[in-house]
Amino acid sequence: MAILEVKNIEKHFGSTKVLNDISFNLEEGQTLAIIGSSGSGKTTLLRCLNFLETPNGGTITVKDETLFDAALPRSKKDKELRKKRLHFGMVFQSFNLFPQYTALENVMLSEKLLAQEREDYRQNKKQILADIEVHGKELLTRMGLADRMEHYPHQLSGGQQQRVAIARALALQPDILCFDEPTSALDPELTGEVLKVIKSLAEEKTTMIIVTHEMAFARDVADTVIFMDEGVIVEQGEAKQVINNPQQERTKQFLSRYSQG
Repeated sequence: MAILEVKNIEKHFGSTKVLNDISFNLEEGQTLAIIGSSGSGKTTLLRCLNFLETPNGGTITVKDETLFDAALPRSKKDKELRKKRLHFGMVFQSFNLFPQYTALENVMLSEKLLAQEREDYRQNKKQILADIEVHGKELLTRMGLADRMEHYPHQLSGGQQQRVAIARALALQPDILCFDEPTSALDPELTGEVLKVIKSLAEEKTTMIIVTHEMAFARDVADTVIFMDEGVIVEQGEAKQVINNPQQERTKQFLSRYSQG
């Protein structure tokens, strides 16, 4: 069953149409890689899914619940928006960690803020916070950072910071984990450790959408691939098929610029 259904998404910035009639489904436990040149609309699409941008047209449905329908009047309520965003975990290019907090505090932060909305928070505060700390430590251990929990971002390598950011995105147990070029800000020797973590998440059947320039990684880890160009989906299909044997001329031209390792 499709966990995510995206239909006819459009996005304009002024008179510029950045996304044009974008439609695709994502099955639970699958990984989707989105590839394409800079400026093709990949990041804007991801931001629309996370409600960091508001589409001008189309619908977004998660687990049969329509989270967005451009035809309906829009609610600007922060609480509603926050609830919708909880379906998606987002990992950015530039880590976006809070420099004043340790790795563990960064991972715990969103869960702590959300817990404050619970009716039993004041009554059971001590136990709730203890549970959140245990969960944060478990996530960092999964990321191979058991010995870095009390380090601040400036004491961590770029690869370690990105792994903290992945743990933070997983903390709220999103339905879909989204990555926006997670290795583009990293030195080549640190790229592997982040890709390894993402690969292990794929093996655990975490539902993911990854915008990436790493073609060999997309081919080997993703189940499906979407190739975007100038705001439209040019080609989509099974990952190995699209990357090893593209059907569309524009896809062929794009992939010919990459050595596929």
